[in-house]
Amino acid sequence: MSAAIVPSHPRGSVNDLCVQARGFLRQYHDETDTPGHIQRWWDVRAEIHATGTWRPTYDELAYAARAAWRNAGRCIGRARWSSLIVRDRRHITSLQDLRRELTGHLDEATNGGRVRSVLTVLAPGTESAPAPLRVMSPQLARYAAWPTDGGIVGDPANAALTALAMDLGWSGPAYRSAFDLLPWIAATADGRLNLLPAEHRHIREVPIHHPEHPWIAELGLRWPAVPVISNMTLDVGGLRFPAPFSGAFMAGEIATRNFADQHRYHQLPVIAAGLGLSERDRLRIDKALLILHEAVLCSFETAGVSITDHHRESRSFARFVAQEEAEGRTVSGDWSWLNSYPMTPQDPSWSRYYDDGQPAPALRPDPYSLALIADHPRLGHEPSPRQHAVVPPAAAATPIGTIREDLCPHAPPHAHVSG
Repeated sequence: MSAAIVPSHPRGSVNDLCVQARGFLRQYHDETDTPGHIQRWWDVRAEIHATGTWRPTYDELAYAARAAWRNAGRCIGRARWSSLIVRDRRHITSLQDLRRELTGHLDEATNGGRVRSVLTVLAPGTESAPAPLRVMSPQLARYAAWPTDGGIVGDPANAALTALAMDLGWSGPAYRSAFDLLPWIAATADGRLNLLPAEHRHIREVPIHHPEHPWIAELGLRWPAVPVISNMTLDVGGLRFPAPFSGAFMAGEIATRNFADQHRYHQLPVIAAGLGLSERDRLRIDKALLILHEAVLCSFETAGVSITDHHRESRSFARFVAQEEAEGRTVSGDWSWLNSYPMTPQDPSWSRYYDDGQPAPALRPDPYSLALIADHPRLGHEPSPRQHAVVPPAAAATPIGTIREDLCPHAPPHAHVSG
């Protein structure tokens, strides 16, 4: 006769998990009007006491993912939360499978240019063991940062990520440019970091041009078609699932932050000079930024790739707020993210504040990923042997410098935008 091996868990952690699981199940059954709440709760409670964890059904997981997006306080594009495509990939255990699924996520999200919002759910960790697989890369399409005597070539936001990839054995292309896609970095349950070559042919990029200023195309700017935030976690019912998430770009994210910020590609002086704007013109930077916005919108539309703009998203968000409040739900929101430049007081999202709490379920950046990149030596310092490093604990997580990361992908507009 053999006895089952039951994991040893502190009683407090089991009780906490039961409380959170019960709260989620109550919310799920109440909101979806699904029958069988009491029996489902008893089954989950028994599962937790027997194994130390529980396994949501696909329907529960899909609801959790969509509700988590609905609760994402920094995202202005939540009006389409119910249309989120949820890919259940909790069964995969190998790095080869992970690479294949990340590629599949890219293909399903890109959708030939008609961008769709997608979330891929991986197996969660437990009280006694971390998740089998976690994506450490902040996004699936990130450009390297190369130090030169004249400064950084590429995206300075990715200096630590580039150094980490090189520690792991990546050498980069023979000819280095400002737009070299980084490989993917994943962690296994033993804490080891692994390079996964990015599937470049599955990462669609949009070259930037302007119909009235052909010299802008000569700058060689380009940007990925889809923002896949790959180090996200889905926190639901006491469980934390690694969950890469993607929406669609808002033009301001690319123009105002990625291309214009001084600590990113810093293109405004180049655009202003190309436009022949006088140094005495107090609005020269504003005019240059408007042209850069036009270039991004025009380029995506010409390429047949979905993109939205801040005015459209502000109106959409106002409708979302009205619908949520009509349903009796409090809308959470970070005003500074919902109304980032070039939003104006004429946009409806500007005129009010929102609850600053974090409802459950929730989408959050993986604290292990944030800690790992924040902990990495700066370029020019002695590298560390990251092949053998243990991923830092969640408690060590800190934001990456002062750089505002692109952690708020937006849903595409209802209709496809084409040129």
